[in-house]
Amino acid sequence: MSGNWNNGLPFLPGYSFSDVTKSAFHRPQTMNYKNGYALPRRPTVGIGQDPLFSEQLIQQEISKLSSETPDITYGSFDQSVVEDFIPAYVALDKKVLRYYAYFQENVLFSPEEECHTRPVVIYYYLEDDSMSIIEPVVENSGMPQGKRIKRQCLPKNERGDHYQWKDLNIGMDLEVYGVKYHITQCDAFTKEFLESEGIVLNDPEPMPCVNRDKKTRPSYTTPSKFDNKQQFLTMDCKVLRFFALWDDADSPFGETRLVTIQYYLVDDTVEIREIHKPNSGRDPFPVLMRRQKLPKKIKPDLETFPGCVLEVSTAEVDEYYSPKDFQVGQRITLLGRHILLYDCDGFTKEYYQKNHPDMKMNPSKIPKKIDLLQKKKKKEVPPYNGFGSLEDSLQNCLYLIPEPPKKNVLKMQENDHKVLRYCARLDSPNPVDEGRRFILSYFLSNDMISIYEKPSRNSGIIGGLFLEKTRVPKPGSTLDDPDFYSPADFAIGATVEVFSRRFVLTDADHYVLKYLESNASQIPCQTLDSLRQKLGVGTTNNQPADQNGKKYNQPFSKFSGI
Repeated sequence: MSGNWNNGLPFLPGYSFSDVTKSAFHRPQTMNYKNGYALPRRPTVGIGQDPLFSEQLIQQEISKLSSETPDITYGSFDQSVVEDFIPAYVALDKKVLRYYAYFQENVLFSPEEECHTRPVVIYYYLEDDSMSIIEPVVENSGMPQGKRIKRQCLPKNERGDHYQWKDLNIGMDLEVYGVKYHITQCDAFTKEFLESEGIVLNDPEPMPCVNRDKKTRPSYTTPSKFDNKQQFLTMDCKVLRFFALWDDADSPFGETRLVTIQYYLVDDTVEIREIHKPNSGRDPFPVLMRRQKLPKKIKPDLETFPGCVLEVSTAEVDEYYSPKDFQVGQRITLLGRHILLYDCDGFTKEYYQKNHPDMKMNPSKIPKKIDLLQKKKKKEVPPYNGFGSLEDSLQNCLYLIPEPPKKNVLKMQENDHKVLRYCARLDSPNPVDEGRRFILSYFLSNDMISIYEKPSRNSGIIGGLFLEKTRVPKPGSTLDDPDFYSPADFAIGATVEVFSRRFVLTDADHYVLKYLESNASQIPCQTLDSLRQKLGVGTTNNQPADQNGKKYNQPFSKFSGI
């Protein structure tokens, strides 16, 4: 409602009148959406569309109101700067007091010592007044060491009070959970912190000897040739590492593998680990041979000892492998495995230079995988049994499921239906075979040969197919690299041996001469001359103009009169 419409009347029922010119009494919106995003909007009018007083002020009046200070002050007006408050967990973060102390532990049922003096380090965390006690780890001490008390607030008395940093000082006894820790000294930061807080530190005390207090009782030890205890104390965690090559090519499907040999000086044991490469196809078994002592020589009386069944004990072994038996660049046999040592690590080289200077450690290069494959023995192929083609029978030796031999498809398409025909007779000491005549066909598409015998009247021999299409190897060729007959070997008068049968070529088709002259660069001159002489064709006919085939389309009439 506006005061102008009431004309000075009191704001009572019956004295107020509504403004008929106003129709909107909703609250103005303070948020708007633009391009899908919600944006704040400052309203300019109030309820009933009355303008807001803040919008009627000009910018100069707003600046004057914000910068105006009161003229009247109550009390003292202190304009000092208030320092920022820093909490304790921030100011004392990572600030730790360190004390050095020790405690004594009684030893029961020991004829040699009465107690142990064990040093500890006490840490006091100023952040939350917690403490922790840690005992430094001494190698080969035979006692559990490390963290004795984890970080916590340690109880001071039965009332539930906890130790504070003001309670700690040099020379005092700190009793925690029934154990008294005598503080001997502290570090520089602890000393500076306590002195800054007004605490007077006592003089530091020397740390007592950590060695065990022994009684003056006589002790007797049995003399031995080798002190195992001294070897354990001096050689513990010292390992000789060799990089080797295991030659396993003699076994079926064997190969050469990279391994590492680790010789533990503490007990003279040997372990062999295999180096696995990604995508090698082998299961990642880390240990090839477990850690054990390897016998080098067995007593002569026990050479027939069944070592593959029973374990060899110390009584059966005359000598074990020692560091002197491992030399880089030499071969060594471990449990029947032939291993080449080709390199070692830096510690192993230093050990041999110090203890065995006479042994030379000459690293050798690793042979490449290609060289290893060349040295690998070739698989022996069984002899050809005569069934099927040579290539087809060889697939049974190469694959578990035989695959058909690959064919030269381009050669088959270019030489399809191209056949070289020759007339031949059988060269046999049997007089019955003198009158037998054969047609030898050479198929250029797959280099196969078939032999057909022409029937002869009153000969007593049935003619027909003598040899099916097959590739015929030359006499003397091996199964690994067979050499088959080709058109260059078929000269008139030449002898062709087909599976222990000898055939002498006596004539040929005119197409044979035409084809061989078109490939004269691959055919010997002796073969071409024999064909020209037999067919009655002069050498002058071998011209490019004569390649239209007019003089070579004569029928194969000589074969018909055989």
